[in-house]
Amino acid sequence: MTWFESFILGLVQGLTEFLPISSSAHLRLTAAFASWEDPGAAFTAITQIGTEAAVIIYFRKDIGRIISTWARSLFDKELRHAHDARMGWLVIVGSIPIGVLGITLKDAIEGPFRDLRLTATTLIVMGVVLGVADRLAARDESGGRHRAVKQRKNLTELSVKDGLLYGVCQAMALIPGVSRSGATISGGLLMGYTRESAARYSFLLAIPAVLASGVFELKDAGQGGHIAWGPTVFATVIAFVVGYAVIAWFMKFISNKSFMPFVIYRILLGIVLFALVGAGVLAPNAGGTAG
Repeated sequence: MTWFESFILGLVQGLTEFLPISSSAHLRLTAAFASWEDPGAAFTAITQIGTEAAVIIYFRKDIGRIISTWARSLFDKELRHAHDARMGWLVIVGSIPIGVLGITLKDAIEGPFRDLRLTATTLIVMGVVLGVADRLAARDESGGRHRAVKQRKNLTELSVKDGLLYGVCQAMALIPGVSRSGATISGGLLMGYTRESAARYSFLLAIPAVLASGVFELKDAGQGGHIAWGPTVFATVIAFVVGYAVIAWFMKFISNKSFMPFVIYRILLGIVLFALVGAGVLAPNAGGTAG
């Protein structure tokens, strides 16, 4: 991997990680369209550490409060029903599905799941799901001629059941094209949460999973020696800087805007990808020779 490639891939990672369009799919497609080698699941996992560092800094006050309250609640019974203490447990509970499936499906994630036809399918299908969830949220928020405005849930109403369902949605992002934020936000909207609550829990929930995945890949990469460390670290730094700017913009965007532009983009990209593979312009495993 060259330094130019790492710059572009780090830029793509930062731009797409927090948007519901799948960062892993865009890293894969960038490599395929540019006729570069597939950056691989290890590169993706490590550069995601950069974007998660952006989440930690952006939500540092929330995270610090949650960790502090959760830790103190282990010894102080009166704090165990506090919202921040419950959030600590709910992030742990919601991280279980992706932890189990990530280890179980590791070979598939690094192999068959990277087929461009599967990526195209998930881009379209999850785009439709996001579109449906967005319309339901908009209907509740605006009401209508014969329908009253419906109050949507916020994170103070998050239950263990909903936390697990969020976790299952997050685990779907192990398949390129699904999108971690897209799946969890869609799940939150379908469960009746506000856009801001769905996005906030989505970002908080991603922190343990992404950091664990990155550390896991770092361990394997260190043993196997198949990672270009200089370019990978450079890409991670780029992803952090760009990712912080994107998350700040996205949290403002979702407060009063629809997700439909992302829905349309996902569906169009999936269709174009199917057409390119079908026409032989791209092979299903284009760029997939690298580790």
